[in-house]
Amino acid sequence: MALTPNDEIHALQIQAGTLGRKAGHAFEDKITTVINSFQYPIDLEGVKNTHVLTGDPALLLLEYVASSHSASQIISARALSTGALATSEEGKKWLEHNGVPIRRCKSDLLLTLTTDKEGEKTYGISTKQCDNTTPTNAQLYFTTARGFAKLLNDNGLQVSDIAVHAMRQFCGDAGFRPLDKPNQLEDRKSDPRRYFWEEIDPLGRREWETLFTDKQDEITRLLLQKAYLDDPFTPDFLLHKTKKANLWENTEVAIYSIDELISHSRDYSGYSVKPYSVRKGSYRDPAGVTHQAPRFGIVQMQRGGQAQHPEQLQFNLEAGYFYKIKQGRP
Repeated sequence: MALTPNDEIHALQIQAGTLGRKAGHAFEDKITTVINSFQYPIDLEGVKNTHVLTGDPALLLLEYVASSHSASQIISARALSTGALATSEEGKKWLEHNGVPIRRCKSDLLLTLTTDKEGEKTYGISTKQCDNTTPTNAQLYFTTARGFAKLLNDNGLQVSDIAVHAMRQFCGDAGFRPLDKPNQLEDRKSDPRRYFWEEIDPLGRREWETLFTDKQDEITRLLLQKAYLDDPFTPDFLLHKTKKANLWENTEVAIYSIDELISHSRDYSGYSVKPYSVRKGSYRDPAGVTHQAPRFGIVQMQRGGQAQHPEQLQFNLEAGYFYKIKQGRP
């Protein structure tokens, strides 16, 4: 029997239930199923004054979001996994906002919550997950040198052509590589397919370093929230499964509002570089050769280097950042 939607969110929930589950979205799907199966209302026992929590991730997320505005009772909640929609042709046709189709969404979950302190409100939730026994880097944003510059320019952070040129050198764009200038290869000891951070155009590098230093909060927010233009579901919270769990009810997660995470990231560290050497692949560094890996706060930046996307620019969240930054909530 076909269901008649009560509103847009309800319609999306109905649609999501008909799409089938996609690999890679099992965590979000499980949270969605559990939240939608809870019996409400749920009384909150008190605010847990930490970001790293162990228990049922769905319940922990509900409690964290509700307690962020001092609620003592969750009257109702419903959830939708946008990932399953985004990877489905049916979902792409269906998911709209103000009549504009949404192809991509930075929020992996939409959580609609009603509490004793606030009327019905929908929150965007970004999710990360690790299924290793110890935490690993989590990919935050994947783009190109020009794509990253456009993201900043579109949001009021001006990037010059010189800086774009330098970042294209760092990424190894065709025409910007050492191998495109044979006279630079004779004495080169490192990978000829790209320039490393310390090798790129000095003026462009200094511009990036100034941006990462002076606009750290703004850039971190863009990476966490604003990856896509016209995205109506930018994340309000981040839920990160920290490592492999044997039981759902005994899963460790880290939960932050985006504002909290940006603040804690800044307090943890400003812009810096970390020395490293290439020890794998076809172009291993000779002994004594090191390079600079740029980072700001918990965000690390690197050339993607994957076989299918060798020229991409990749931003990661530092492995285990949730154990290293401030634990107490504001």
